[in-house]
Order: sequence, then C-alpha cells, then structure tokens
Amino acid sequence: MHRITTADQTSLYLKDWGEGSPVVLVHGWPLNADSWDDLAVSLVEAGHRVIAYDRRGFGRSSQPWNGYDYDTLSDDLWEVMEQLDVQDATLVGFSMGGGEVARYMSRHSGKNVARTALISSVLPFRLKTPDNPAGAEGSAFDKTAKALADDRPKFFTGFFRDFFGVGSPDSRVSDETLRWAHNTAMQAGLRPTVACMRAFSSTDFRPDLAAFDVPTLLIHGTDDKTVPIAASSRLAAAGIAGSQLIEYEGAPHGLFVTHKQRLAKDLLAFLKA
Repeated sequence: MHRITTADQTSLYLKDWGEGSPVVLVHGWPLNADSWDDLAVSLVEAGHRVIAYDRRGFGRSSQPWNGYDYDTLSDDLWEVMEQLDVQDATLVGFSMGGGEVARYMSRHSGKNVARTALISSVLPFRLKTPDNPAGAEGSAFDKTAKALADDRPKFFTGFFRDFFGVGSPDSRVSDETLRWAHNTAMQAGLRPTVACMRAFSSTDFRPDLAAFDVPTLLIHGTDDKTVPIAASSRLAAAGIAGSQLIEYEGAPHGLFVTHKQRLAKDLLAFLKA
C-alpha cells in the first residue's frame, strides 16, 4: 500500500518499510517524506517498521484547497495510524511536523503512541505576542508569504541556505543537496505552501504540551536560524513533563542532513531506552 485516502477524499502518499516496533515520521515544511530517507534506512536496518508520508499538498499527495490547519493535519496522521494498524508507535516530527505530533497527542489522546520525538520543532508557539515575547514578529511571516507569491523559486534558494547553515564554519551541505531540497519544495502547491506556513507560524501549541504523557525526546541545533532554539525547543522541553532535550552545538535547522549519523544514533538510543 503506497497511498491512503482520508475522510475528505485527500490522497496521501506514504512509504511503509521494514518490520518491528513502528516509527512514524512527519516531515517539515516545505519538503516531503523523502527528507527522512537516510534516517528511515538506519531505523529499518536496526529492526524497526518505518512509515513516512507526504503531508497533504506536498510531494506526491493530493493538493486540496483546504485542510492545512493543524486539526485537519493531525486527523491525517490519525488516518495513517488507523489505516495501517499502527500500534505502540514512536511519532517523530521535524519542524512543522512537531505540531502534528503535538495536536495528535491532544486531539486524539495519543492513541497507540508509546514515545514521541521532536526534531528542530516549531513548538510551543512561533508568533510573538504579549505573552510570548520570544516569538517572531507577524510581519516576518507576512514578508515570507509575499516572497512566496512573488517568486517562490527565488525565495527557496535563500531559504535553504539558512535552513542547512550554508556559510557557517563547518558547513556540511553540498550544492547537490541544496538543489534536491529546492526541487522537492517546488513539488508542493503554492496554496498549501503558504497555508502551512501560516499554520505553523500562528498556531499556539502551549495548551497541547500537557498531552505529552509518554517519553519524549527533543533535539535541536543551537545555530538554527529558521526556528531558533531559545524560542522553541528550550521552552517546549520546559513545558513537557519528563522530556529530554539534546542540543547539537552549532547545528542548523536541517540537521537530518548535516548531523544525520548523530541523529540516527541518538534516536535509536531513545528507542531502546
């Protein structure tokens, strides 16, 4: 099975590899399930069943006009879990995907979830408000929306340089990887790209943090320019009871590429604990 169909008739493309304790991988914006391939191979080789799917509007999934709010996106995750009969799973969310994990835990009561991991996650709240002074200004997200509408290919060229820390003293990303990321991002529709950006930048996940009642690992780079650690994972870790935060010194946002061996090692250690 390489696709499932949700209640609103959205077709979601997925990969279901290996056998063993299941791990469900939820990708970040604006990529797709292919961004998990390196980690997925490591997990399968270590004896896990690994499921990764393209978020609606991205990659090979269909592109409906609506459904880019986190309630619907977490319902899509629920559909994946239910239709593939996934039980005692570890949910892993990267960046925007951390929001789907959080909303799944609250909206679906963490059904069939044994552990969670949040990688470079947007939690708990990206937008600057009077009670969230560490957030980013709303005008910054408005500027991103305009840049996407004006010249999406040009925007992504600059975006991925920051995403992968290009230009840093220990930059580890090839030009070919940058081209792959750019091409992958352009597979998504303009509507879902902008709508999902609006969703992850404006959704307040602070009320969802109490729903994390399973062992939770957070991993984040200290040099993340896309989702700065001080305004995200450090706050989320403080709000998730019993969670563990591992900080990758000097790592950028896209550490699934730049620090893939360490990420696989740390996640596998968490799965065995």
